[in-house]
Amino acid sequence: MPLSWNEIRSRAIRFSKDWENVSNEDAEAKSFLDGFFEVFGISRRRLATFEKRVKKIDNKDGFIDLLWKGQILVEMKSKGKNLDKAYTQAKEYFPGLTDDELPRCILVCDFEKFRLYDLEENTISDFLLKDFQKNIKHFGFLIGMELKKFAEQDPVNIKAAEKMGKLHDELEAIGYKGHVLELYLVRLVFCLFADDTGIFERDIFHDYIKLKTKPDGSDLASCISELFYILNTPAEKRLKNIDEDLDHFPYVNGKLFEETLPPASFDSNMRNALLDCCIVDWSKISPAIFGSLFQSVMNPQERRNLGAHYTSEKNILKLIKPLFLDELWERFEKIKNKQKELVKFHEEISTLRFLDPACGCGNFLIVAYRELRLLELEIIKKLYSGDQQVLKHDLDVFVKVNVHRFYGIEYEEFPAQIAQVAMWLIDHQMNTLVSETFGENYIRLPLKQSANITHGNALRLDWHKLIDPIPWEKKEQRFEFIFGNPPFVGSKMMNVTQREEIKELFLKVDGAGVLDYVTGWYIKAAQYLNQHSKEGNGTRCAFVSTNSISQGEQVGVLWNELFNKYHIKIHFAHRTFRWNNEAKGNAAVHVVIIGFANFDAAIKFLYEYDSVKSEPHQVEVKKINPYLVEANNILISNQSNPICNVPKMNFGNMPLDGGNLLFSNDEKKVFLLNEPNSKKFIKPLISAREFLNGELRWCLWLVDVDPGQIKNLPEVMKRVQKVKEFRKASIAPSTQKFSTTPTLFRDRNNPESCIVIPRVSSENRNYIPMGFFNKNFIISDTCMAIPLANIFHFGILTSKMHMTWVKYVCGRLKSDFRYSKDIVYNNYPWPESPTSKQKQTVEQKAQQVLDVRKKYPESSLADLYDPLTMPPDLVKAHNELDKAVDQCYRSQSFTSETKRIEYLFELYDRYVGGLFGGEKKKSPKKKME
Repeated sequence: MPLSWNEIRSRAIRFSKDWENVSNEDAEAKSFLDGFFEVFGISRRRLATFEKRVKKIDNKDGFIDLLWKGQILVEMKSKGKNLDKAYTQAKEYFPGLTDDELPRCILVCDFEKFRLYDLEENTISDFLLKDFQKNIKHFGFLIGMELKKFAEQDPVNIKAAEKMGKLHDELEAIGYKGHVLELYLVRLVFCLFADDTGIFERDIFHDYIKLKTKPDGSDLASCISELFYILNTPAEKRLKNIDEDLDHFPYVNGKLFEETLPPASFDSNMRNALLDCCIVDWSKISPAIFGSLFQSVMNPQERRNLGAHYTSEKNILKLIKPLFLDELWERFEKIKNKQKELVKFHEEISTLRFLDPACGCGNFLIVAYRELRLLELEIIKKLYSGDQQVLKHDLDVFVKVNVHRFYGIEYEEFPAQIAQVAMWLIDHQMNTLVSETFGENYIRLPLKQSANITHGNALRLDWHKLIDPIPWEKKEQRFEFIFGNPPFVGSKMMNVTQREEIKELFLKVDGAGVLDYVTGWYIKAAQYLNQHSKEGNGTRCAFVSTNSISQGEQVGVLWNELFNKYHIKIHFAHRTFRWNNEAKGNAAVHVVIIGFANFDAAIKFLYEYDSVKSEPHQVEVKKINPYLVEANNILISNQSNPICNVPKMNFGNMPLDGGNLLFSNDEKKVFLLNEPNSKKFIKPLISAREFLNGELRWCLWLVDVDPGQIKNLPEVMKRVQKVKEFRKASIAPSTQKFSTTPTLFRDRNNPESCIVIPRVSSENRNYIPMGFFNKNFIISDTCMAIPLANIFHFGILTSKMHMTWVKYVCGRLKSDFRYSKDIVYNNYPWPESPTSKQKQTVEQKAQQVLDVRKKYPESSLADLYDPLTMPPDLVKAHNELDKAVDQCYRSQSFTSETKRIEYLFELYDRYVGGLFGGEKKKSPKKKME
């Protein structure tokens, strides 16, 4: 076990006194360095060598005074010699060293002066022998007691992953697979981490593998099996004649080494792969992103489907800070100088429970645990800062927060095992911080407590039984936090099992078929809260979710159930932002974070983003609705007709033809060469792609055409025959029935004139491009059409006001807008009573927009509405139109998009005549001509 900092400091003082009058390199250097390492409780003979011969850059032999491979190179000089030259001499040895021998630090010393070059941190530390005790922490890396600052993309994480992945592949190739392979690797990772962080004596695992096993690897498996047995056996129960090197390993417990695994089989390559893993400095690995180390081991496709997202600490903090951490720190600041209240507060935080029901490799639990331990450390420092003798008595008495109050559920076994071990690793790192703070060594071995990670299906398990098997009646009020990042699986991407799980959770809920997989976690959390609702406990929840649950048709289905059946209240929310994770390829989606409970909160917060990539700013609000707006809990559901008196919207026309009634521009030319008399039946087809990009597409439109005319067109008949065959061959009865009318599209909407709106449009555009078309154009099913709409309707729909409604209410295809009739258009609250003058102004400004667009005949609508290339005069025209539309709603200008949507929700509420909880009142439709 490593020495405490206090003991090291005492030894450093004695060392300084013993060597204060010694100055000769040749006579005393070796003894001096033996004594130096003894200060840290390190046997120099076991780890470092004197006078190592190497070839210098000039190909001459050089002799390093002392080298500890991978750690430190020491160059000694007699008192008064130039230390700059000593450093240059040390660097000249580097070309003769292998990669695993290259040191992290160079120490040059003349017995009186020390200069330490940290080559990783690029720092230099100078001090005198008499001040050695003040500078001992510069050498914490020698004993695994160094405090680390972890970067999310530290190259060492990638290096470790690659080496573990190689070892995994080698073992799997020989048939060592499944559960035994996963547990075997997790145990090895624990040993590697313990070897570099002070849990074990420094490097004893590496030395055991390198020095005690044969180079061909033939006995490595049996040696590792014996080591696993030792790590699971208390010292007093071990055999008396056990190998001395094995007996130096501590008793770990914690059930990590409890299960007997079949021995693996190693060869020289596999042994080298394990030794390569040993070379990595595992003290630099952050347990907070521990799971991302194994993405090269797990199948990427499986990982994506199962939701094992390796999330950045920055994003995790976005959830846990408003959920519990900010409040705990605020309470600490208020009572930190009140002894009795602080003692009570310390006891309280040690009893908090945390559950991540989709924990993956444990990232959320790890960061939450770390942050709670950091808070506890500040409490301990405040309570006992002047009483070091009390702390020396038993640090374990004062460190109350432990991993056993952290719970996780994970569908896959391998990530569950990683999470279990990662929680021990972060616990050890926090214990190291305690040791550093109070100068006393603090290691929790043997492991007495473990995080409660359950391998199972969170949507099938009873969370209440998992998190607290002790009967509720025996407890007073308790506080728990349920949080995490459930799988991102869309409603149309779920497999049969997942779909069945959602169906069972939303039994008898109309429209549940549109719900994403993540909604299952919301319902399970609500059910958990509902079990305790009469107990008045303080359980709160927060999940990261794709933003689809706060947009489009899912909102009405999910939140109606949460509000009305489970009485859920939203406490805080992050509006849509880009969620980056640490997985390979750095996949990103657009997400929200929603914090909720079954009781209300006096203070609520919305976190707004200027863009999906920007940083949030916090806004205190009185209420938050499921669209993540400060407004009443309005739920917008499908409407078959507009709530205002405006023209109805229709879908475009679906060909359902297998492509046989459609032509590209070139295909049309070839077809007319063979069938010139069909020209009058070929019309331009307006689909979203062609409309936005200015491309040409055509279709055979045979509505009301005399059958005799069709029969006289053999090329047309061939295509009609193929349509019939395509429809008859379909497995869908709804398609088969249309085989009786093969000359026609499935739909035949062809109004005299209409406004066309693409059903999908890029989120990057400030406006969805729309346009007018007459009956000579056929609108495809990739667009929506509003027959008999006029220029005023166009002006309102192509305004910033309508686009705000679209952003919050419409569904998404990936991140693009998916415009819909029943959710977006039919529910849109048009201006209540615009004056004739206001309407006329809107019409004039809308016409200006159309006129400016005509000035650019060579540009597509996609070009014109790209924010980077939008012409200034078109920007100006739209700005003037926006102002005119705003005046139709109210005379006071809107200062932000948030104010716009809040106003629209209030107006919508007046139109439909009631909130979500009550029966909607029939109100006369507002006239909108």
